Amino acid sequence: MKCSFRCLAAVAPAFLLLSVGAAWADLANALKTIKAAGPEGQGNAAASQAWPDLAKAGPEALPLILAAMDDANDLALNWLRAAADAIADRALKSGLKPPLAELGEFLLDTRHHPRARRYAFELLARADASATARLLPGMLNDSSGELRRDAVQQLLDQAGQSLAATNGAGAANLYRQALSFARDADQVESAADELRRLGRRVDLPRHFGFLTQWKIIGPFDNTGGRGFHDVFPPEHEVKLAAAYPGKEGEVRWKDFESVDQFGIIDANKPCGSLKGVTAYAYTEFASTAGGPAELRLGSKNGWKVWCNGQFLFGRDEYHRGVEIDQYKMPVVLKPGRNFILVKVCQNEQIEDWTKEWEFQIRVCDAAGTAILSTDRPPTPMAAIEKKPRDKNAQAN
Repeated sequence: MKCSFRCLAAVAPAFLLLSVGAAWADLANALKTIKAAGPEGQGNAAASQAWPDLAKAGPEALPLILAAMDDANDLALNWLRAAADAIADRALKSGLKPPLAELGEFLLDTRHHPRARRYAFELLARADASATARLLPGMLNDSSGELRRDAVQQLLDQAGQSLAATNGAGAANLYRQALSFARDADQVESAADELRRLGRRVDLPRHFGFLTQWKIIGPFDNTGGRGFHDVFPPEHEVKLAAAYPGKEGEVRWKDFESVDQFGIIDANKPCGSLKGVTAYAYTEFASTAGGPAELRLGSKNGWKVWCNGQFLFGRDEYHRGVEIDQYKMPVVLKPGRNFILVKVCQNEQIEDWTKEWEFQIRVCDAAGTAILSTDRPPTPMAAIEKKPRDKNAQAN
């Protein structure tokens, strides 16, 4: 920090050091008090008393407040943001700039919480929009979905400008680059639609590495939500010729191929539009050399995932929205064939917006670049459905 206690110690007289040290101690106490605020009024009275002391600090305190946001709960975060806003407003109205170098360092340090880094970006944008424009190209694969979205949007805007200047080739290159890093469905669709209008072929399932060919079996029971925890035969072993008792009679494995541009596997299609049910989807993934990879899944239903018999992760949650790369699961692929099993559960709600019983999953490296199975067949482009995106999906 520009005006840290350490740097002042080299030049300041003793009486000034005592004053500065006391000031920073007051700030630290205010931050501690505000971060102690919690639900049901816990610590709110003390936080409301500490907040004015924090809000009257100079702009050099902003990096301290940002750092306090890293592990703050949502309520404390609101207090901290309000204080930082007050400090920034006062500084900018007085013609002062926040400590841009320190804010930039904070923004670029991915160890900080994404929401704190995002706020650092907003502070920088208020003080120097040109600085943020220069920083965005380095954030195309940022761990913060919001920062990555801003970086992708900058590319999309530049592509639109090239298009307006009748530079179709330049626009196509920019749209293709934006598509490579976009993870939010609206930005993916925007880049893909423009590329198609420019006469470029866009194979989204292959581009992202969505797994589209599966064997699916179900329905098994999920009455009362018990199916998420109940262990049905496919969790013991996958026998593709076997038949098992299901919720509504005997069930067998069925072939299913997704023709959705985002690789959605819709269990309603092979199993029926049912509620209170569970299904399993199985596929094989061929890898030449094996090695580290990630399975990235999106689903608005309850789900579990196994790779090569090892349980990776699961969520017993329903209808909260779906997005690309919603959940990331590191795996180590083995050379040759790898076996992926997904359990997807549907609850018993009957509203129209709860009908979806589906998931999407892809294989990629840590940067999000698709890893394709060595025996992946061509995408059936003529059959690809352009399914309207989920309006409730949010940036990851």
